[in-house]
Amino acid sequence: MKTNIGIKEENRHAVAAQLVKLLADEYVLYTKTRKAHWNVEGPDFHSMHLFFEAQYRQLDELTDGVAERIRKIGHYAPATLTQLLQLTHLTEATARDNDSFGFLRELLEDHESIIEFLRGKINPFANEFGDLGTSDYITGLMETHEEMAWMIRAHFKK
Repeated sequence: MKTNIGIKEENRHAVAAQLVKLLADEYVLYTKTRKAHWNVEGPDFHSMHLFFEAQYRQLDELTDGVAERIRKIGHYAPATLTQLLQLTHLTEATARDNDSFGFLRELLEDHESIIEFLRGKINPFANEFGDLGTSDYITGLMETHEEMAWMIRAHFKK
């Protein structure tokens, strides 16, 4: 059945084209956070293991939310690793030790990259494409990433 939600088809398509990139970024960040959870070593192992677990659980919910938003506006979410790696702005490859600060530094960079991407889409989604719902949704998503980045950044304070 045709999606009739008061947004032109070409506008929904333009928004979905950006949301699939966001979904890919969220999935890659989720996977990298899982990697940190599984592989962190050092004297802070236990606390960091738990910290990364809390973060990947939150990212799992965010990833699902982005995929569902894509479906709500009448498009399909990419769901293969090949598709997601082709769409992401992030890199999955890392070359370093398994210490917490290395993982934290990299994850922080990825959160900040997603924050910048989201911030740049809020007004266009609302003003150019008439999709106030997605604009509002990604505003909240940006705020969640800002909080997650703050929690990571706090580990670097002495």
